[in-house]
Amino acid sequence: MKESTRKSEIMKRIAKLESKELWSVDVEEDPETYPLMPNKADYLNKKLSNKIKNKIANAAATRFYDKMIDKRQLIIKKICGIENFTRVKGGKIVTCNHFSVCDNYAVWLALRNHMEGKMLYKVIREGNYTNPPKPFGFFMRHCNTLPLSSQPSTMKKFLQAVKTLLERGETILIYPEQSMWRNYRKPRPLQDGAFTLAVRNKTPIVPIFITMEDSDVLDADGFLVQEYTIHILPAIYPNATLSSSNAKEKMKKENYEAWTKVYENFYNKPLVYDTL
Repeated sequence: MKESTRKSEIMKRIAKLESKELWSVDVEEDPETYPLMPNKADYLNKKLSNKIKNKIANAAATRFYDKMIDKRQLIIKKICGIENFTRVKGGKIVTCNHFSVCDNYAVWLALRNHMEGKMLYKVIREGNYTNPPKPFGFFMRHCNTLPLSSQPSTMKKFLQAVKTLLERGETILIYPEQSMWRNYRKPRPLQDGAFTLAVRNKTPIVPIFITMEDSDVLDADGFLVQEYTIHILPAIYPNATLSSSNAKEKMKKENYEAWTKVYENFYNKPLVYDTL
């Protein structure tokens, strides 16, 4: 079947960004970003109206994604290593490669029966909160999301919220690759954020890497829907004997190496870039 124009454009842009090693640049056009002001950020859902919207949004998101599963637009083939998650008690950060608008729900499905009634919090980009793409706007604002912000005063609230959530034993999902590259199978070099937060809060990171296999189903853009295997890997802990900077770099390196090992073992080939 002839590739759709949309698919062709995305693949060409990924190849271009990979060749230039622009790992964190967005492939697809994101909506314009508007600043998130501190009075608009209720990270912990302290307002009653936001508590209600949170429950409605989570229920609606579950229905939305479960319909995708029923239609085979989201396929989870296998979950490996859940014991690596359950043996870590208390607050934790989970990292995951970012290749789909559905990957956060895939992570949630893998973990939810082991969350002891807690929800999965997700760090998202500022524009996805202040000017979210349709039809995900309500989900982006109210499904336990933690938007970043270009405003220092809002980021102060963000950092305090992360601290509070981790102290009360919550799990926070962060995409250390930063941007989403559609169906990109390789691990990309990582940004600092997740590891800075882990060191700052003396919190372990549980790396998750999702591998993909082609199904026989096409999505709306002409891509083959991917069958996901979710690999939950052993926790990485901050080294208290190192400086904050060195501890962060060590965690980042260990996370990337863990992902790379899964990639190379699953696909049975070395990780080489610029080979799309």
